[in-house]
Amino acid sequence: MGITKLNGYRLQRMFIAGANELHENKQAVDAMNVFPVPDGDTGTNMSLTVLAAAKETEKGDALSISEVSKRAASGALRGARGNSGVITSQLFRGFSKGLEGLEEAGVEELTVAMQQAVRMAYKAVMKPKEGTILTVARACAEAALEMKQKTDDVEVFLHGILEHGHRVLNQTPDMLPILKQAGVVDAGGRGLLYILEGGLKHINTEETLFVSDAAKTSRQQEYAALASVENTSITFGYCTEFFIHVQQPDDTTVQQLKSYLATIGDSIVCVSDEEVIKIHVHTDHPGLALEKALTIGSLTGLKIDNMREQHQNSIDFTANAPAVDKETLQAPKEEKPKKEIGFVSISTGDGLTEIFRNLGVDEVIEGGQTMNPSTDDILKAVEKINADHVFILPNNKNIILAAQQAAKLSEDKTLYVIPSKSVPQGISAMLCNDGSTDAEALQTAMLEAIGLVKTATVTYAVRETTIGERQIQQGDLLGILDENIEVVGKDLAESTKELLEKAVDADSEIITIYYGAEVSQADAKQFADEIEERYADCEVDLHKGGQPLYYYIISIE
Repeated sequence: MGITKLNGYRLQRMFIAGANELHENKQAVDAMNVFPVPDGDTGTNMSLTVLAAAKETEKGDALSISEVSKRAASGALRGARGNSGVITSQLFRGFSKGLEGLEEAGVEELTVAMQQAVRMAYKAVMKPKEGTILTVARACAEAALEMKQKTDDVEVFLHGILEHGHRVLNQTPDMLPILKQAGVVDAGGRGLLYILEGGLKHINTEETLFVSDAAKTSRQQEYAALASVENTSITFGYCTEFFIHVQQPDDTTVQQLKSYLATIGDSIVCVSDEEVIKIHVHTDHPGLALEKALTIGSLTGLKIDNMREQHQNSIDFTANAPAVDKETLQAPKEEKPKKEIGFVSISTGDGLTEIFRNLGVDEVIEGGQTMNPSTDDILKAVEKINADHVFILPNNKNIILAAQQAAKLSEDKTLYVIPSKSVPQGISAMLCNDGSTDAEALQTAMLEAIGLVKTATVTYAVRETTIGERQIQQGDLLGILDENIEVVGKDLAESTKELLEKAVDADSEIITIYYGAEVSQADAKQFADEIEERYADCEVDLHKGGQPLYYYIISIE
């Protein structure tokens, strides 16, 4: 007999199995990125987002389908990375809204939830494009409307949806010419179907399932960093994390809780959505934090780590040592004086990070091209800044949505997301920082500044493909102007010069060159001298960027 009702237990298993399936196939999804550049990360971003969702469902006993979907939505919301991850988190959130208040769901209720998921995801994107994950998600929701008329068996219902999803996925190259040119289907859409495929594999099994571990920094590296911290410099000994479940937490409640936590600890992160408040605090009295939280709602996901004990273990590391909370890898710093405006920037490469700090950025998140930070990563950076207004510079088009999602979740600070798509745009925006306390005026100036910058980058191709009329072989050098591949070559210096010929025009005044980790200082200096001679009317600056994967990042203003 088939399954006519899906309960919380089965949905939880489907979330876990779906996350694991995508995790196992994330590299295949990464390889579907249109541009054959080495930082294609759609699969990685989606996988980390869905793993965070599945991990959240593991906390506590199996509950109603409503509660399980809420937990998944909450985990995805904070774990969202990249555009694909943010869109996926919104699909989860809408799906949860559609199941609100239900103990279990049949095909009728699941159809409603899928319609709500698609509506929520389309709202998250400023200018939705067809031929993307949104198209595949909508196709699945449309198939649900048809399948519910044919069967009340949930498994048969979902298989029909999956089959239609694959048919539409195979049509995405006809909707987006750039997919057809690259010879791939949409990566985000394929990732979404991997999730459904994994869930269907275990919808009717009893095999024990655990959420896969995402790739992490080795414990040896974590402990080596921690060992440099003096035990006595750990001001508060217990890293305490938990969730408070409460319906519609109001701003006053959240702010009062944060104020109380500040009296018993530091490194406080306190964020909320409609049903949960997430807490992270370093304190010597975790019991007091829990008692305060219990006056607000019920608790789940409790985790308390003795940081001093972890520090001692780091000195004599053993294979079975406990995991270390990242917040303990640096000694807590004294709270900086209150300021009106603060800045968070995403960067990759020691040289670029130093440049951003010198320009006044308070918190630099290491990430960008090779690893997009999550919404939660951005919120934690914001919380470290003692300012009422905080500007966020994503410096990558694939991080903008996660930053905007963080801005919606922030409770007590006003966040301004400057949609910088590249490091040069981010640096240009920071040059507008003149110490003024007028946040609105600064936002206007930054938005204007990023529009005046052209960004040229040089990297290499990781696979053969065709982009437009360009035939690209694996290992070819790629010269990219803003978002378009303009040069395909073999020689680094000559390819970069050819790219600049297309980028520099009569209005160009400044050429700033940031050389990457694979370029020597001597080679970079020689190249910059040649460029200065070739463009005598332009000011040419050279800086060490230290960025991986990209030989040169060049700003033209």
